[in-house]
Amino acid sequence: MPNTQEETTLILLKPDCVRKNLSGTILKRFLSEGFRLRGIKMIQLDEPVLREHYAHILDLVINGEPLFPKLLDFMTSSPVIAIALKGPGVIVRVRELLGPTNSQKAQKGTIRGDFGTDSMMNICHASDSRESAAVELARFFREEELFDGLN
Repeated sequence: MPNTQEETTLILLKPDCVRKNLSGTILKRFLSEGFRLRGIKMIQLDEPVLREHYAHILDLVINGEPLFPKLLDFMTSSPVIAIALKGPGVIVRVRELLGPTNSQKAQKGTIRGDFGTDSMMNICHASDSRESAAVELARFFREEELFDGLN
């Protein structure tokens, strides 16, 4: 049974998305689902925000190398676009549209399958639950930057 309750999620269009000039294409995919913008802005991320955002993987080591320094370099390599998107079941549906975190495992037709490269350069970050959405929205948007009733 689909979730019909209104909710808001955070989406970050990552540096690979911004550099490839795909922001409009990706946003259009989300909006074509009937979801509504509550907020959107371009921001330059810094280490303190990224340490907070990726606290759950700060100590992760892959193939003998710590992941966070590479992630920090990537996520600060250009601005990102933060989007607050609202609609019924938006959290789950956005993640379905994105496909798996690892773009190499994502099917064509998903955003990551069509445009991503790997698990880091995967075009977008999106909240994975209502709880994480609430925390992430507060991290990237002030209350006065979020709007309701626009459409």
